[in-house]
Amino acid sequence: MFTVSAHSHEMLVEKQSKFIAHLMPYHMYNEILALLKAEHPKARHFVTAFRYINEFDQVVEGSSDDGEPRGTSGKPTLAVLQGNELINSAVITVRYFGGTKLGTGGLVRAYSDATNLVIDSADLLPYQKENVIVVSCAYTDIGKVGYLLETLGIKVVEKEFDAVGEIMHLQAPQEELDRFLDEAKRLVSIKPTPS
Repeated sequence: MFTVSAHSHEMLVEKQSKFIAHLMPYHMYNEILALLKAEHPKARHFVTAFRYINEFDQVVEGSSDDGEPRGTSGKPTLAVLQGNELINSAVITVRYFGGTKLGTGGLVRAYSDATNLVIDSADLLPYQKENVIVVSCAYTDIGKVGYLLETLGIKVVEKEFDAVGEIMHLQAPQEELDRFLDEAKRLVSIKPTPS
């Protein structure tokens, strides 16, 4: 299985219709969808598909045709994600209608081709199972801890502050989390993970 660590996009033009496919890590999906809707107010459709692994190690999938004829856009996009064995990833395709109807087969091809185009141009990474740990650090150490997290490429998926400092939910493969804990042992303390 593969995944991506960055947002990328490619455009396909089919009979004057533009299909702008955006590929991203799943954790960026909602934020980028909102951003694209704000950036493209005249776009006709925002077709989506995603695949991720939940806390029970189950693959969760979903797709939306967003007003396109049923089964012509979201499902073909999802099929391309499945065929490329992408996980913890999402695709959002922004469509501008060019005036010529493409028909059912034409839409399936256009959405599939746009998705393949963005996947082919992306840097795919081998998927590694990621774990989440919760750590806290004093306000005076936030800068040092942040620098270390960035250096090691560890994602902060949630942050909160209390009277003492910052509480962070970190997500990464276990080896990277262990390395971080080893290097930051004087800066952070591990908190129990809520179940």
